[in-house]
Amino acid sequence: MTMTRNRAPIGTLARTGETCPESGVWKVVGNPSTTAPIARGNRMPPYANKAVVWKLIQYA
Repeated sequence: MTMTRNRAPIGTLARTGETCPESGVWKVVGNPSTTAPIARGNRMPPYANKAVVWKLIQYA
C-alpha cells in the first residue's frame, strides 16, 4: 500500500524564510527575477540580498 501526499498546487507562493512546501522549481515574483530548484522542507532563500516572494512553477 502506497501513501501519497497531496502536493502544493503550481502557483503556490512562499516568502523568504518560510519552509518550502513543495520540491520543485520556484521563481521570484517581480523584477529582477530568477528561478531556483528548492526542496520541500528547506527555508525559502532571499534573492539579491532581499526578502522576496517565490512562486512554484514546476514540480521536481
